[in-house]
Parts: sequence; structure tokens; C-alpha cells
Amino acid sequence: MSVKQLSFYETTMAFFDQAARHIDHPRGLLDQIKHCNSVYEMSFPVRRPDGEFQIIQAFRVEHSHHRQPTKGGIRYSRMVDADEIRALAALMTFKCALVDVPFGGAKGGVKIEPRKCDAELLEKVTRRYAAELVRKSFIGPGVDVPAPDYGTGPREMAWIYDTYLALNPGQLDAAACVTGKPIEQGGIHGRTEATGNGVFFGIRHALSYREDLKSIGLEPGIEGKTVVVQGLGNVGYHAARSLEEAGARIVAISEFDGALYNPEGLSVEAVQRFQAETGSIVNFPNATNLHKNTDALECECDILIPAALEGQITAENAPRIRAKIIAEAANGPTTAAAETILQQREILILPDLYLNAGGVTVSYFEWLKNLSHVRFGRMSKRFEEASQLAILNSLEKLTGKSLSAEERTLVAHGADEIDLVNSGLEDTMVNSYEAVRETYLSRKEFGTLRIAALVVAINKIANAYLQLGVFP
Repeated sequence: MSVKQLSFYETTMAFFDQAARHIDHPRGLLDQIKHCNSVYEMSFPVRRPDGEFQIIQAFRVEHSHHRQPTKGGIRYSRMVDADEIRALAALMTFKCALVDVPFGGAKGGVKIEPRKCDAELLEKVTRRYAAELVRKSFIGPGVDVPAPDYGTGPREMAWIYDTYLALNPGQLDAAACVTGKPIEQGGIHGRTEATGNGVFFGIRHALSYREDLKSIGLEPGIEGKTVVVQGLGNVGYHAARSLEEAGARIVAISEFDGALYNPEGLSVEAVQRFQAETGSIVNFPNATNLHKNTDALECECDILIPAALEGQITAENAPRIRAKIIAEAANGPTTAAAETILQQREILILPDLYLNAGGVTVSYFEWLKNLSHVRFGRMSKRFEEASQLAILNSLEKLTGKSLSAEERTLVAHGADEIDLVNSGLEDTMVNSYEAVRETYLSRKEFGTLRIAALVVAINKIANAYLQLGVFP
């Protein structure tokens, strides 16, 4: 008898129900937290370059209004459907709560294959989608703030911002209607690599606890660890590059059209350059092409990073996973059935609602920058440098020793925007992991870090509702 495979949304709700069993709040309050508040499904026509009309299906889901605005990316994919967007919106709610970003969760999606569309068609679709969001009040600095996701980037966010501004002339805070914009349009340094850097910071901190690693046979630190990365997009590339720079060895890389393996290590930069030149990672020199792109998931390694789409690790392939740690850089890469198998096999999972939170964290910083209308570091950098140089000069006089020009520059460096962004991101990832780990260790019946992370997030959301006086 076959077992029904849960959809992405059903999987997300199954994890929620597991966590809710450990939480002492009224059932009605938990139901309010669980279900999506608003679902907007739309269809609109666009004219293709050949003159034909194409009907575009699109979605925007606001999962929770316990904090406002809501926040979540927009993805472009032929796989987009209501189930996926509802699941991603719910994950965004829990993610924001976990890392103390003051947003409710949301998500958007457009059912289109961006790789098969020219820039003119993508712009038409994006602007019409933005106009539909404006028309139904599903976008605004204090209402709902989209961001990039799979298939979208700064270009699409700039089109959305421009469309919003055209339909809301004179709005002072209009730039805060969307994040992930180009720097010239009010974006923030570090947003492009934010999710990947958050993955790196999260893995690095998790690898600092010797007692946690002993049971899975690993020593602390990144140096020498073997890594497999599924997905060399924005998230996977930046996470892999940071791990490589910290001394890890990337032994396998998987993309939608193929996978590579080399136990001696692959250069992330070289693989991406080869992909840009040839259109594929297949046949990269000095590497073995794997039979299927999903075969990379089963390569032996210390850390497996699924950084592609949801539902990649299932009950079917979970018994063959040979990683000691699964670091979920993508949203929902592990099904509920697979998690049970992996837990029995004592494979440590760093869950997506924690590890994938770097993007929304830095989006929050961009939103704050847009509302304050000033670049981070602009008012303090030179003052910090002058103060630190004064201290250095005094120390050199007292000691009679002088630093080189390079050393003086390094020590006296005032914080730029990118320095402050990365500092805030690292602090967020470290503090959030501490809260999850402490909760997990407090009650072993939680079973996994995912359930502990959900318990932390749900309790924060519940307390927000109670403070609003919604539930007596």
C-alpha cells in the first residue's frame, strides 16, 4: 500500500503540528498562527514579442499579520502554484520571528519560465504584476514588502519600485516598498550575497560546539570539511565560496542540468566561470560528470547543502544520504518523511527557517535604510577613523613603536555599510542559533533542531498576538 506524499504546504503544516504539541497556548491561537491570513490569486494578459497574448497566473500570499508589514520574496518559475506560495509564506513568518525581524510572513510567485523569456517580456510581466499588487493593497512600505527569490533579482525589484512610485507619486518612503533593489535605487551593500553569507555564518557557528559534533564524528571548525552543494545560484554560490575560503573542500556541485564530482575539490569560482562561458557545468575539466544531477545529494561528505528548490531529500533517497550535516540553504528541501529517516540515522539538520534567514535579515536592514533615507556608516565612518587614529598616535608616542601604513589603515578603518551589514547578519545568525540550541537541549522530546526552532518562533508570534489583545 503506497503512502500519500505530502505537498510542500502539507509538509510545512506537519512540522508546525509537531511543534505545536509542545506549546501551551489555546488551540484557537495556534490555528490563527498556522493558517494564511490573505491569499491573492490573479491572472492577467501580456503581449509577447510575436504579437500573441499570454495569460499569466500569479500569486501573493500574506501568511501572518501579527507584525506589519509582511515580507517575502517573489519567485518566477513554471513550478509556481498556490500550495508552494502558501508554504513559503508560512516559512517566512516563522523565519522572521525566529531571527527577530519585525515582519509578518508573505510570498509571491509568477508562473513563468524566466530563462525562456526576453527582458522585454519579463519587464511587462513584472510591471503588470506590481500594478495588480498596488491595486489590491498587497504592496507598500507599511503593508507588504516583496524581495527577490528564485528567478528574480535586483532588476525585477527596480521595475517593481518604479511601477509602485508611478502609481503612488510623491510618497516619501516609496523606496521601502521592495527590497533587494540595485544600490543606485536604494538597495544595500551585501544584499545579493546575504542568504549565502547567512548560511556560512550559521554553519560556522554550529561547528563551534565540540559536544554537539562528537556524536556525528566531526571535529569543530570548517577547515578540512568536505562539502556538497546542490544549486549554484545566488545562495549556493556565495555559501560555497565562503566555505571554500574558510578551508572547506567542495567535492560535488549539482545544477539543474547536471552534476560534478571531484574528491580532491572543485573551485567554485572556476565552475561558475565555466558555466557562464558554456551555459552548463557539465564536462567541467578534471571532474567526473554524475549520471543524474540528484546523484550529488548521495555523495559522501561532511556537509550537504541543498540550495535549490523544495522537496529534494525524500523518503526515497534519505536512506542513501551520506552526509553528517544537512545545511538547508533552500526553503523546504527535506520532506517530513525524510526527516524521520535522517533523525533515526543521527544526521544533524540545520533547518531552513534558521539557516535561510540571512536574506530577510539584510532586507530588513535595507528597509530601515530606505525609511531613514541615509546610508549606514555615512555619519559615523570618518569620526570612527579619526578617533581610532588619535588612539594609535597616543599609543605610538607612549611605546615608541610605529605601525606600518597598512597596519594603521587596517586598525583605524571606520565601518562602511557592508561592514555594518555583515556584522548585523553574523550577530543575528549567532544569537538565533543560541536560542534554538538552548531550546533543543532543554527538552530532548523536541527531537530535532527544526522543531525547537519552530517552538521558539511560534511562542514569539503567540506572545505578539496576546500583547495585541487579540486573544484574552
